[in-house]
Order: sequence, then C-alpha cells, then structure tokens
Amino acid sequence: MFTKRPVWHQLGESQFHMIVSFRLSSRYTQTLQKPLDHKMWDTLSKYTSRVHSVTQSDNSVFIEPLSLILLSCPLAASLFPRLRRLTWHADATRGAAEFLRVTFVPSLLSLDMWISSVSPAFLLVLSSLGTLCPRLRSMALRYHRAINEPSSNNSPFIIQAISQLHHLRNLEVWDLGMQGIQHIMLLRALQTMRLDFRTSSSSTWDGPSPQLPGFENLRLLGLDVNTFERPLNFLSSLTVIRTKKLAVNFTPQVAQPPAHVSRMLSRFLAILQERCDNNTLEHFYFVSFSNRMLRIRTESGFLVSLRAFSNLTHLDIQRGFDISMSDEELCDLTGAWPKLQILRINCYISIYPDTTVPTFRGLMRVLRQCPVLISLALVIDTTKLDDIDLRSPGYEHRLKDLTLGNSVIDSPLDVALILSGLFPRLQQVNLDCWDMATTMRSLPQKKLAMEQWVLVNSFLRGFSVVRERPGSIII
Repeated sequence: MFTKRPVWHQLGESQFHMIVSFRLSSRYTQTLQKPLDHKMWDTLSKYTSRVHSVTQSDNSVFIEPLSLILLSCPLAASLFPRLRRLTWHADATRGAAEFLRVTFVPSLLSLDMWISSVSPAFLLVLSSLGTLCPRLRSMALRYHRAINEPSSNNSPFIIQAISQLHHLRNLEVWDLGMQGIQHIMLLRALQTMRLDFRTSSSSTWDGPSPQLPGFENLRLLGLDVNTFERPLNFLSSLTVIRTKKLAVNFTPQVAQPPAHVSRMLSRFLAILQERCDNNTLEHFYFVSFSNRMLRIRTESGFLVSLRAFSNLTHLDIQRGFDISMSDEELCDLTGAWPKLQILRINCYISIYPDTTVPTFRGLMRVLRQCPVLISLALVIDTTKLDDIDLRSPGYEHRLKDLTLGNSVIDSPLDVALILSGLFPRLQQVNLDCWDMATTMRSLPQKKLAMEQWVLVNSFLRGFSVVRERPGSIII
C-alpha cells in the first residue's frame, strides 16, 4: 500500500492486467503479457516520484508479479526518489527483495520491518542498507521464525548494514551477539535502542563475556526478555550504561518456577545498580506479560537496588507481581526518590495470609517524601484507620491520577472522605485495572469489590460539587 497517491489506482487496474495476468488457485502462477514501453514507465515514474511513504502489511499477491516488472525498470534506482518511510510487515521472499531494492533510496529516513521466512536474496539486499540509505535515522527489525523453521543466524547481514548507519538515532533489533553490540556502540548518534533477547540464536551471552565499553549517551535502553540469564551476562559485559530511561518487557517462560524468576530479577536489578550511571537514570519501567498461573511473589527487598538512582522520576512496575511490603518498607524505598513523579507498583495483587500491604499511614508518608508525585498506583489496606481524622487527614497533595487496585475496603464513605482530604483535586479513583484483575477468588467477590470502589467515586464527585458550590446539598 502506498500511503500517498496510490500509484496502482492512478495507473488503472486494466493497465496492470495488460502487463501481468495472474490466477489464484491451489497453485499461484503469473504470466508476463508484454513489456512496459517508455510511455508507461514515464507514467509510473510520474506518480512514484511523489510517494513519501510505503506500507506493506501482509503477503500480497501483487508483490511477486510486481517484482518481475521492476527487473526491467530502466530507472529502478530512482523510482521512489522522495521516499521517507518504509513499513514492511510481510514475508522476506525473493520477490520482496526485488521490490525493496528500489525502495532503499538515499532519502529514506525510517524503516520498520517485521519479517519471516527470510530468503538469501532478501538478506543480501538488507546487507546493503547502510550504503543505499546512509541518512536512515530510525530502524526497527523484528524477525518471527515459524515453529518448524530451522534456526539460522542472519545477524552478520544485519550487522553489516547497521555498522554503516552513522546517522541512526533509534534502533530496535533482535540480539545480535557481541559482534553486533560492538558495532552498535560505535554509532555516536544513537539515542534509543531496544534489544529482543526472546528470539536470539546467539550463544554469546550464555557465559561470562569480555568487558565492553558500554553506552554513553542513550535516552532509552529497552530489553525484551523471557529469561534473565542472557540479559544478565549482557549487562555484566558493559562497563557503563548512561541512559535516562530503562524499559524491560518480560514474557516469562511457563516452565520457570516463580521463586527462580524472583531470585533472577533481584540479581538483574543489582547488576543495573552496578552498570547504570546512578545520576543519569530517571525512568525505570518493568512490565511482566505473564498469565494468571505465573504470578511472581516477592518481598519489597528486591527493589532496594533501585534506591541508588536518586534522580528517579518514574518507577513503573506492572502486572504479574505480588510485592509484600509494610508502611516502613514502602517509605524506605520512596525516601530515596524526592523527584518521583510517577509511582506504579502493585496495581492489583493476590492477597495471601502472609502478604503485607501498606496502609493510609504509609501512603501519607510517601506523599510528604515525594512532593511532586502526580500519579500513583498502589494496593493498600484501607480498613486500618486508627488515629486518622477522616475530615482532615493531613497533608494536601496535588495528585492527578490514583489507582488503588483491589485494595481491601470496608467503608466506601470513610475512604472517600480521606481521599478527598488528601487530594482536593481528585474526582475519582482510576478503576481501569479491574479489567485485568484475575486475582479475586470468585466473580461475585470481584463484583462486590468493584461496587465498593464505584461507590467511593460517587462520593468523591459529590464532595467535588460541594467544594465548587458550597451551598449545594447532595442527596
């Protein structure tokens, strides 16, 4: 699909059929009817020269016959002279390679490629990317190998292309092993990098690796992992990582015991403390895409390593974790982050008899320690209200977004009074997390708890009306 001025619509379907006839059946065949004359090439070039973006999102039947036509194109190198963006989410066949050869032009700035079934011809074209597209700034390469497809190492072709992209700012690619990392570290313009260790066939990180210089000026380092062993060895091999943002997407293997995952995660965070510049890191995101059978129970101590990052402004740990922590443990953690703006831990948890969760007391201490906090997601025990003045609980805070998940609740009115006193500008508690809350023992229990929190929001809206119009009476 061409996202600016559809070329084939301009040429007309009948003209295309004059060139190529094709038949869809159990076996696909194509037959060239006649070559394009100069007039037709001039017409085609007239429209393709205006194209700025090309998108192929499926395995279209037009690619193979189109690639045959392009073999005879007298102006193949300049067919898309103004192309800026190329998105290719389809098979990497020989026909695709022949088409991509005319889209790899010096004007290309962005390449987003999601490929499978890679052909040798496709790899050869891809390896020339650095020469053909020297101004490329953003590149995302994702490879999806079929279940029965034999493992192959395509990394050398990708490494050759990447090593020549000296203007590259954003890179997303599968793990390219030590050789690939060494070349990536030489790209001085690079600002964001995401490595996917889940589809890696490299054995580089299976054991201790030689020390590498590391990364000096990243804005974002992203890691997609399904185990922690290889990423641990990768991080351990780097002398330093200076990045403002670190994002980890964890898709755990079902065979991994949760206790083992918890231990490896603690080691992972400890390595981050050693390798990441403590004064540079500001954002830490950790998202676990686990199913309901693989929730990771852990203590608050596994987060202690993050206290070294005193300039942290965003701490976002989502899904799959049941973190047991007391008021004191919560406050010990947040006391190290006076600049914290976003805190999301324990959006919902499995509450076991030995699980400890903070109370309103801990929450109020966090607000004092983090005065610029604007968004908070935390499961607490709202039933412990001893010595709390419901109408004037204390420190008023400018929090804009609050998620309390499946926090234990007895009295929606008491909870609403405290929240209204703490957060005068808050009109409701965010209840979106209930769509993912699979931790309730039964559907009726979940429904009852949700109704309690809906009632809290009803009270909060009423209190808001009273503040705005003091003479109003809410019935």
